[in-house]
Amino acid sequence: MCKNIETIIVLFVLRLGMKIILASGNSGKIREIKNYYKDSEVLAYSDIIEKFEIIEDGDTYQKNAIIKATTIYEKLKDKIDNFIVLADDSGITVPSLGGIPGVFSARYAGIGASDKDNLHKLIDALKEKNIKKTPAFYTAAMAIVSEKGVFTAHGFMHGSVIAETRGDGGFGYDPMFIPDGFSKTLGELEIEVKQEFSHRTKALRLIKLLI
Repeated sequence: MCKNIETIIVLFVLRLGMKIILASGNSGKIREIKNYYKDSEVLAYSDIIEKFEIIEDGDTYQKNAIIKATTIYEKLKDKIDNFIVLADDSGITVPSLGGIPGVFSARYAGIGASDKDNLHKLIDALKEKNIKKTPAFYTAAMAIVSEKGVFTAHGFMHGSVIAETRGDGGFGYDPMFIPDGFSKTLGELEIEVKQEFSHRTKALRLIKLLI
């Protein structure tokens, strides 16, 4: 998309007071994204319609983000005006374990697994290989869907995972992930610090150009 069209879209949103609807039921993600878009009207889709399960059967983060955003857009397009749907699909990759859990991060311990279940399964996988610390990275894919079409962006955060938990902040795999340049896990760092450089923030910065 050319710069002029990006600018037109931004002005269009500002003039009409367009709502940003989040296609997510993850309270941690919703909190982080709302905090990023403090000056915009941001709602979880479940604030408008009843929460339901979205089948995420894509084989990439990008495909899953598009599935979520498109599904919610189709549900809402006849109910409200002047809105876009923003969806995030993200996860963690550990190369020394063959790239797991990757796109299956949210359901690594099975369908309906909790963050804690997924976290401890990954810790167990490290322990089975006698790995105390190893490089890893987070990926976030953002998708927006509106009457203008479908747009996506990616963000990454590199660091290491450890075979234990430290801190109770953040969500998901944060208590076992130490970002490059830090000695603390994301579970120990203040959320304001995390949001300066996280994979989700990097993707949001890029996608913000389109909304």
